[in-house]
Amino acid sequence: MSLIYEPSEDSYFLKEILEKYLEKENKKIKIFEMGIGSGIQLETLKKLGFENLSGVDLNGKAVERCKKDGFDVSKSNLFSKVKGNFDLIIFNPPYLPKDKLEDNESSLATTGGKKGSELINKFLFQAKKHLEKKGKIILLVSSLTKEINLLNYKKKKLDEKKIFFEKLEVWELSL
Repeated sequence: MSLIYEPSEDSYFLKEILEKYLEKENKKIKIFEMGIGSGIQLETLKKLGFENLSGVDLNGKAVERCKKDGFDVSKSNLFSKVKGNFDLIIFNPPYLPKDKLEDNESSLATTGGKKGSELINKFLFQAKKHLEKKGKIILLVSSLTKEINLLNYKKKKLDEKKIFFEKLEVWELSL
């Protein structure tokens, strides 16, 4: 896979949310980003003054790009190579349902499975083991994503935005 997911409406929406909701947060917390892509969220967090940042991506080119920018990132399929717990985990996942017309390379960055939620559900299951006791997840999802299994997470909608043919929502999840 060589295509890095470049910032789009969802990325910029999540960036706005992070700036708004994390502005007054303790700058020493441990923050982890699942699916770093272009690095836009890590850059945003760094500009907000957060120092303890790390993340992973399945895409080696995304990892290379963010390493060049000085971030502590590595290649991993979800949490398979992640050690440690975090105060905040951020994820702007591939969330669209499978589209037979989309090419494979593009769909790796946009498709979350047949219903759009399969990858998110795996993430939510695995994330529990990597959250500090009072830790939180900030997750972006789409109205097109079906059957998200929140397990026993508490859900609070931080914001929503209508774009084109869908509504994006950013949730704060905690145990």
